[in-house]
Amino acid sequence: MNSAALSESPMVACDVVRGVCRMFHHLGLAALSEVPLRNGRRADVYAIDAKGEIVICEVKVSLADLRGDMKWPDYLDFCDRFFWAVPPHIPAAILDEAPFRPEISGVIVADRFDAAILRMAPTSPLPAARRRTETLRFGRLAASRLQRSADPFFGEIS
Repeated sequence: MNSAALSESPMVACDVVRGVCRMFHHLGLAALSEVPLRNGRRADVYAIDAKGEIVICEVKVSLADLRGDMKWPDYLDFCDRFFWAVPPHIPAAILDEAPFRPEISGVIVADRFDAAILRMAPTSPLPAARRRTETLRFGRLAASRLQRSADPFFGEIS
């Protein structure tokens, strides 16, 4: 990848995350970005709907990034649905290939304004105890982020 593409990748990733979060909002899901999971991984987008269903979306902004991702199965124990999200310049058809497990993952194409689900992710329900733990973690993380946005010194020792 050339240096111009490398410098654009963070902005493209932010744009895709923004579009996915906007779409999730329109679909009735509350979303957070960059959510640490208990296994040490970090979900690019982590969302929850009114029934408590948890969705994780892994954002990939280049073919190299997409093909090099071997950690994505680590997310499956923390969600009911798993999606890949890519910008429009990546051919979404690549996500129909076997390594991306189309039988258990969905596909979203997103830009900074919106997103569209090209393939719905099937549901694989979480065990009740894991759902409760993850729902509490989601709520606490959201509340902490909201408090930090209102008080930049929140949590600092005075």
